[in-house]
Amino acid sequence: MDIIPREGVAMADDDFDIESLAPYLHLAAAQVARLAERGKLPGRRVQGQWRFSPAEIHHWLEDRIGLSDETELTEIEGFLRHAPASADGLPSIAELLPTEAIAVPLLARTRGSVIKDMVEVAARTGLVWDTTRLADAVGAREELHSTALECGVALLHPRRPMATILGGPVVAFGRTEGGIPFGGNMLTDLFFLICSVEDRGHLQVLARLSRLVAGAEFLASLRGAGDAQAIHDLVKHAEEALRT
Repeated sequence: MDIIPREGVAMADDDFDIESLAPYLHLAAAQVARLAERGKLPGRRVQGQWRFSPAEIHHWLEDRIGLSDETELTEIEGFLRHAPASADGLPSIAELLPTEAIAVPLLARTRGSVIKDMVEVAARTGLVWDTTRLADAVGAREELHSTALECGVALLHPRRPMATILGGPVVAFGRTEGGIPFGGNMLTDLFFLICSVEDRGHLQVLARLSRLVAGAEFLASLRGAGDAQAIHDLVKHAEEALRT
């Protein structure tokens, strides 16, 4: 979706310019300039110079992840991992998903109860310090645009990382006994909740999970697994296979 650049809005202290955004996106400065000029990148001119809000760039990347195929997701993961200021040694999804953060079955039957229960599942780890704020933020994100995918999976998350209420990044998983109306055109029965403390880590986890859930065999295995340990092992082995 094209984004119309905004003219003359005051620049925040942490805004990118073309020279600083280029290495962040692992692109050449000329490519960033062309994307901005064509309305493909969210930016605005301030005194004739392009400026880019980190929050808007984060959402642009998130949207790009959601629309990407396997090859593009692999490419996105690569530049997120290697671009300057990336988080070295980001844990794998399996490391972020302990068995206590897996609910099989998840008993919720409505969108609101799924969000509430998934936050409570994540809180079992001790890393979620304010479940109400997190649930409200996830619900607001779903109201803005559902994270449900056509494959019956939803990748729940707040609009922005919430470092002030988290002791560290964590991923939770829940599986309902049957699909429920959650968004999109299909019922949803598999739910991942992504709780991140910084933007790049969130995008890396989102890209990795998007690659995992694109596999029909992996989803079938998730739906057939009998307990939390089996779910955790499936995620670990599927993630390892992506690296081979």
